[in-house]
Amino acid sequence: MIDDPILIDDWHPVARTTDVPDGAVKSARLLEQDLVIWRNPEGIHAWLDLCVHRGAKLSNGRVKAGCLVCPYHGWTYDSGGRCVSIPAHPSQTPPARAKTQAYRACERYGLIWVCLGTPARDVAPYPEWDDPAYRHVPSGPYSFRALGPRVIENFLDVGHFPFVHAGYLGDPAHTEIADYEVESTPDGLIARDIAVWQPDPDGTGKAAKVSYTYEALRPLMARFTKKQGDRRFTMLDVVTPVSAQQSIAWAIMSLNYAFDVPAEQLVAFQDEVTAQDLPVVESQRPELLPLDLQAELHLRSDRTAIAYRQWLKRLGLNYGTS
Repeated sequence: MIDDPILIDDWHPVARTTDVPDGAVKSARLLEQDLVIWRNPEGIHAWLDLCVHRGAKLSNGRVKAGCLVCPYHGWTYDSGGRCVSIPAHPSQTPPARAKTQAYRACERYGLIWVCLGTPARDVAPYPEWDDPAYRHVPSGPYSFRALGPRVIENFLDVGHFPFVHAGYLGDPAHTEIADYEVESTPDGLIARDIAVWQPDPDGTGKAAKVSYTYEALRPLMARFTKKQGDRRFTMLDVVTPVSAQQSIAWAIMSLNYAFDVPAEQLVAFQDEVTAQDLPVVESQRPELLPLDLQAELHLRSDRTAIAYRQWLKRLGLNYGTS
């Protein structure tokens, strides 16, 4: 397991709710830990993907009568992770230590979240999710051969739009970033009213000058709200630290307009934008995000990134940083 107390005690998405219907079993990986995610009428469960008998992967098993059955010798585990049946010895009561390592799991915003430790707090709020004025379109997950802090910092950056996302989120003829301020909050960071000209702000194909508000909610969770008059386009971006080489980004787009635009069109737009980001983020060196501000050069337009690095340093995040 990646040993970072900040992340061990935080919530991380490992699957979409729709990926694990009742009776389904799915494998996942979080902080270099293999997990089995499964559902029965009692809810969603997340365990270490390991049968305590001979180490087989429980994610290759099946759900039977509300229990998870190991594919190797049929050991059967109840919702609490305790072995309740050993087919080779049906009359034997399984020993008390025949129990899996169970982790906390919950469902928010159409995602299944897991905490490998003791949650320091609940999953960060995303108020648009419960607002009937918005439609919600998930996209991803997107796999990065990069560490989470680099992925989140790219998400928080507007200066790359005219170069990486020309024709979509930026225009090489409009590269200047007006000055703005970043505020530290008890929960993270917020940068308001960053004005940007965009040829296609949201995948609907209509150019506009928009205003961004960015928020860093957790070390690996951020969001922005893009304003065009009364229109609001909000995106939640959460990065799952899979291993020391891989991260997975989950995105949710929420709009209070464009209800007639097919979801597939909006997803295709986000897929293309992410495909443009991938080679750049994966090429960044050093792979570890430098928290020493003297290690790289910074500009006024980098204020959000500077504040993000300072915040991670105050938190004491070890993963993906140097």
